[in-house]
Amino acid sequence: MNNNIVIEIPPIKKEVLQVAAYCRVSTAYEEQQTSLDSQIQYYTDYINNHEGWVLAGIYSEQASGTRFDNRTAFNRMMKDCRARKIDYIITKSISRFGRNTLPFLRSFNELLGLGITIYFEMERLDSSDWRMRKIIAAAAAVAQSESESKSANIKWGIQRSFEKGHVKLNHTNFLGYTKDANGKLVIVEEEAKIVRFIYDLYLKGYGCRKIKSYLEKNDIKTATGKSEWSTSTIDRILSNEKYIGTVLSQKSYVENCLTHKQVKNNGELPMYLMENNHEAIISKETFEEVQHRKFL
Repeated sequence: MNNNIVIEIPPIKKEVLQVAAYCRVSTAYEEQQTSLDSQIQYYTDYINNHEGWVLAGIYSEQASGTRFDNRTAFNRMMKDCRARKIDYIITKSISRFGRNTLPFLRSFNELLGLGITIYFEMERLDSSDWRMRKIIAAAAAVAQSESESKSANIKWGIQRSFEKGHVKLNHTNFLGYTKDANGKLVIVEEEAKIVRFIYDLYLKGYGCRKIKSYLEKNDIKTATGKSEWSTSTIDRILSNEKYIGTVLSQKSYVENCLTHKQVKNNGELPMYLMENNHEAIISKETFEEVQHRKFL
C-alpha cells in the first residue's frame, strides 16, 4: 500500500503591472510635435515589449508645464489612477511632469498615497525609493525656477521690442483689417464700412444694446461671421485705438508664469503708443468724440 502524500504546489504567478506613460510638449511647433510623436511611439513599444507589463495608456498633450488645471491628458491620467487602472507611470523628465512646485507635489503625493510609482527617465529617479523623494521635490523646484527665469527673459525681450516700435497684432478676430504679405495691417473695405457704421450709430445716440439689435436685425455679421453680436464686442470696437492707425502696446500683461493670467496694466508697467502704424478707418476727431461721450 502506497502511503505517499502528494501535495500540489501551484505555479508562481508573476505580478502584472498596469503601466502608463505621460508625455507633454509646451508648444505646437513642428519639432515639438515630432518630439511628442516620438515619445508616444517610444513608450508604446517600451511598455509592450517589457515582460510583466500591460499598457494602461499613453497620456499625451500639448500644454503648459506650469498649469495643471487645463491639462486634459494629465487630469485624465490622475482620474484613471484613482480608479486603480494604473500601477506605474513613466515620464521623460520632472519638467515634463510639471514646472509648478505646489501642484506638482500635490499630484506626486497623491500618487504615492495611491501606491503608484512614478519613474522620471532622464533623471533616473524612482518614487518607490523613499531616498529619492526629496531629490524629486528639489528637482521640481528647480524646474519651476527655470520657468520663471525663462518667463522673465521673454518679458524683457517683449518690452525691448515695444521700445523699438515693433508690434505683433492678431487680426483674426479684428473687424476691418487683415494682414498683407509683409505682416502689415491693411483695410478690408467691406468690414471697414461696418466699423464706420457702428461709430456713426453711436454718435447718433445709439447705445451698445441698440446697435447690437440693429446689426442683428439687418443681418450684419461679426468678424468671425456670426449673426449674433455681443455688447462687449461693440464696446471694444468703439474703444479700439487701432481704428485710428494707432497701437497702444502692453495694455495688459501676464502676471506670473505659473497662472498665465492676463491682468490690466494700471501703471505697473510702461505702455507704448505708436501713431501712424497703419492706415486708419476712423478719423481721430470721430474717435475722440466717441470716447468723450462714453465717459460722460
